[in-house]
Amino acid sequence: MCKTVIRKMGFMAQTFEDLGVEKEVAIRRRIAKHFNKRPEDFDDLRAYNDYLEEVETIAFNLINDIDVAATEAKIAEHRAANAALIEVNEQREAREAANLRDIEERERLDRQQRAEDARRTEEEAERERERSRLELINQLESSNAPAERVLAKAKAQQRHREALRNPGSAVPSSALLRAKAAARAEAAVDVPHVPITDTWSADTDRFTLRDSYDDALSAGVRADPRGVMRAGGYIIEQAWSSALSCGVMGLDIPPLRGEKSKIHITLPDHSDAVPSP
Repeated sequence: MCKTVIRKMGFMAQTFEDLGVEKEVAIRRRIAKHFNKRPEDFDDLRAYNDYLEEVETIAFNLINDIDVAATEAKIAEHRAANAALIEVNEQREAREAANLRDIEERERLDRQQRAEDARRTEEEAERERERSRLELINQLESSNAPAERVLAKAKAQQRHREALRNPGSAVPSSALLRAKAAARAEAAVDVPHVPITDTWSADTDRFTLRDSYDDALSAGVRADPRGVMRAGGYIIEQAWSSALSCGVMGLDIPPLRGEKSKIHITLPDHSDAVPSP
């Protein structure tokens, strides 16, 4: 009826309940195989962004059945013009995926090894505690020394054995940690940016921050018992400290003088007002 050839290889198991989502995922997966250029394949960022916009337009047209024939022709033209680059990027993605799987496998083996080491260490510690308990019982039964001295000596011996068994500052020597250290060493040094390098001071020595203030602006935040209004790391004490710093920074600065710095302020006439006591 629809004159469409349907083949068995074109069917797949449904993953999403919404068939529209299933269709979009299949289209985007197919487009990603042919439009796999990277930012380094372009001369500048603007060209790469234009390429991404073109890819998104193609996906939108296929998903919504807009100019399907013209869109498919554009895909075929792109595939023929960039066949070599598409092949290179596919091989690069395959290598990166293989490296990622290798790293994940090494991490899994490393976690498994650490868990096994921890299990053996715990079993050995449990056996050592049992031996120490039996030795302490035998010493208390056979020794004529006071019990306090026997207990203190047994505890000292136990601490010495634990120190020998657990050096404390052992450096991990797994292949995964060495690989990560080598990767960090090869990376470019990123010098952190220091925003304030002058003699700026917040003048925090000129005021004492109190535990609370009669602050109407933060009343709602302080009255919030669940801390919902403090999302993002907001700390009321920091806001108070910043306000006080701004207030005391200009105490030693003389007022502006000169014709250009004069500020003309017209005050209301309150000659009839009664002065307050």
